[in-house]
Amino acid sequence: MTTAVRYPSTSNRRVLAFHDLPSPEEVQARAPLTPEQEQRVERDRQEIADVFRGEDDRLVVVVGPCSIHDPEAAIDYARRLAPLAETLAENLKIVMRVYFEKPRTTIGWKGLINDPHLDGSYDINHGLELAREVLREVVNLNLPTAAEFLEPNSPQYWADLVAWGAIGARTTESQVHRQLASGMSMPIGFKNGTDGNLQVAMDAVSAASQPHFFFGTSDGGRPAVVETAGNENCHVILRGGTSGPNADAESVAGVVEKLAERTDTPRLMIDVSHANSGKDHVRQAEVTRDVARQIADGNHAIAGVMMESFLVGGAQDLDPAKLRRNGGEGLVYGQSVTDACMDIGTTAELLSELAAAVRTRRAGQALD
Repeated sequence: MTTAVRYPSTSNRRVLAFHDLPSPEEVQARAPLTPEQEQRVERDRQEIADVFRGEDDRLVVVVGPCSIHDPEAAIDYARRLAPLAETLAENLKIVMRVYFEKPRTTIGWKGLINDPHLDGSYDINHGLELAREVLREVVNLNLPTAAEFLEPNSPQYWADLVAWGAIGARTTESQVHRQLASGMSMPIGFKNGTDGNLQVAMDAVSAASQPHFFFGTSDGGRPAVVETAGNENCHVILRGGTSGPNADAESVAGVVEKLAERTDTPRLMIDVSHANSGKDHVRQAEVTRDVARQIADGNHAIAGVMMESFLVGGAQDLDPAKLRRNGGEGLVYGQSVTDACMDIGTTAELLSELAAAVRTRRAGQALD
């Protein structure tokens, strides 16, 4: 249902219409979690938190498409990732990127929830339902899921299926997103700023760990004051910036030194994509191997790695007008429509190398 805006009025002068949404409760009720899914999500959240607390010496690896645009291809990818996650589970806690919301520097496709048909029709109601469907399918494959939280209200529709969450470089400094993270039920990573500023991410971790009161919406869809307990399971993600990469050993050591001023157990995640590789999927593999060497050399502060990966390497342009003309046809199956991703074959090799690095780190600790 669409509610027209009546004029003249001194408010909403540039709002064309209000489009009704079902409440989070209604969407959840149409596709509820099974007891088995609840147990898996809770188990995965706890295991990820244990890694970042230093109570589990494995490496969390968040890996998958830059963004989900084709649910069929996403599930295909998940089916190929799941056996790798099982085989490497002794050393890696593999979590699939299932990103539905894309922040844009200017304009562009904003993700599956915002525009699920990729054609500018903005069928957000369908996008919310589709997001839950994809997440349920991935969880059923015994894979933990990861998502970036961009819109402050949309996670209520689907975050019950998410094991790990991220706040992006453009929103780490946002008070709204720090408050949001303070009430989320899973570990949250904050990326450094787009300029490479680490301080905003460290401040975000501190802010999100505290209780907050803020304006929001209840699961029943009513305006509400949200009171949160604070999220103690937050950490910093290094993604480089306009000032340059920060995934090299010297940069990581500098970050660890700063984190050690705030905690006795500094832990961080390294995003090998974005500014750390210049969004080059070939370079991304090189950065991953460098991070693996740091882990093998005994760096225990590196608790997580993030990689962008899909069935087919590279990226393709998304032209909504062309898709409309061709009835939705014309995209390469399994290739990103946002940032360039590594192919699944390269990803499998890198996962094995990361697992070997963790084994070496563990062996070195035993000798010490």
